[in-house]
Amino acid sequence: MTKYENLIKQKAQNKEPADINALAKKYKMDVKDVKKLKDRVSQLEEDLHSKDYWEKPDYKFLVNENLDLRRKITELEQEVLETKLDNKKLAQQISTMLERMRDADF
Repeated sequence: MTKYENLIKQKAQNKEPADINALAKKYKMDVKDVKKLKDRVSQLEEDLHSKDYWEKPDYKFLVNENLDLRRKITELEQEVLETKLDNKKLAQQISTMLERMRDADF
């Protein structure tokens, strides 16, 4: 484990020394680095427990999902247009056949 992982593990187990100087000495780090690390860990914990993290899905996922849906909609619209065109052609064929039958006195 890296020294950062050890810090996080200790924090989770509540065995972390309270003094920043003791932490810096224990892990042979500069006091400023320990403060930055502690601040970062606390910010990550806040973000993890934030409602926004769990309520708002990943933006990139939504963009990709939106693009996929747009493609599917375009395909469905194309199918609808083709079906309408086929229906018009069939209706024209039926009306032509009916006219021929009337002309032939069926």
